[in-house]
Amino acid sequence: MTLVGRKKERIERLGELAGAPEERGRSLWQEALRRVRRSPAALIGAGILLLFVLIALIGPFFVPYSPTDPIGINSGEVASGRGIIPGPSAEHWLGYDHQGRDEFSRMVVGARQTLWVGVVATIFGLAIGSLIGGVAGASFALGGKWGKRLDGFLMRVVDIFLALPSLLLAVTVAAILGPSLLTVMIAVGTISVPIFARLLRGSMLAQANSDYVLASTALGVKRNKIATSHLMPNSLAPVFVQGTLTLATAIIEAAALSFLGLGNPDSAAPEWGVMLADAQPYLDIRIGLALYPAFGIIVTALGFTLLGEAMREALDPKLRK
Repeated sequence: MTLVGRKKERIERLGELAGAPEERGRSLWQEALRRVRRSPAALIGAGILLLFVLIALIGPFFVPYSPTDPIGINSGEVASGRGIIPGPSAEHWLGYDHQGRDEFSRMVVGARQTLWVGVVATIFGLAIGSLIGGVAGASFALGGKWGKRLDGFLMRVVDIFLALPSLLLAVTVAAILGPSLLTVMIAVGTISVPIFARLLRGSMLAQANSDYVLASTALGVKRNKIATSHLMPNSLAPVFVQGTLTLATAIIEAAALSFLGLGNPDSAAPEWGVMLADAQPYLDIRIGLALYPAFGIIVTALGFTLLGEAMREALDPKLRK
């Protein structure tokens, strides 16, 4: 092929490329969602959570029996060792509990309370932690001398909370406020506050050295405007991912507080942690009373963990596959 022919062929190729449809770029969240959809772990976790949410929201309206009224055995005979606790049957899928109440109905209704406690506690911790971390990060990145002092003060307070074991801190808060469902939410939310604060502050400091912050500063944009309109929105992705992982921890911590007697004082109200505690004296009679709520707690926490880990890998460039 002559030189003229090669040039002509190149020109034709460039024309074809110019006429080809342009591929639209994807945002960070669109790309992360695409990667999550391809992750088997994320699909399994999402399936578990969808089933759990459906049971928690819709299940209590269709339970066959009251979760608080005894309908079967004499609890006094069981407590004295003269009776047995009937197991699963066609009418009672999970059998009775130690007071003659339908175990399946209590598990379904208890799922709603477990979900409610976990979600509210996580939102509480995320809101307070993001407020502290956002103020500290913006103060350090854009606030000058006094901003760094404010950041240092806030982070030392956060370090004090981080130095305490999470369960011990939750027990302390619950003991001060007294046993109640609201107490469990506040106690579990409190232990996640320093995690969210540290995470958001670190993300904002990493974003503070970006080119768009330098360009906004050069254009004369006010520092508070940069912090609220640029730094904060671009730093929230890892915080939301941590919120998904914290939901799993919140469910476990809430069950632990209820197990220790710091949750709902009404023992008749179905809650997985309380059910697990009530089953301890009857393990030799019927171990299933402890296995059912334990299995529910483990599987639900696993679902949140699988989905959260998949989201973290999808949003982190170093972990993308």
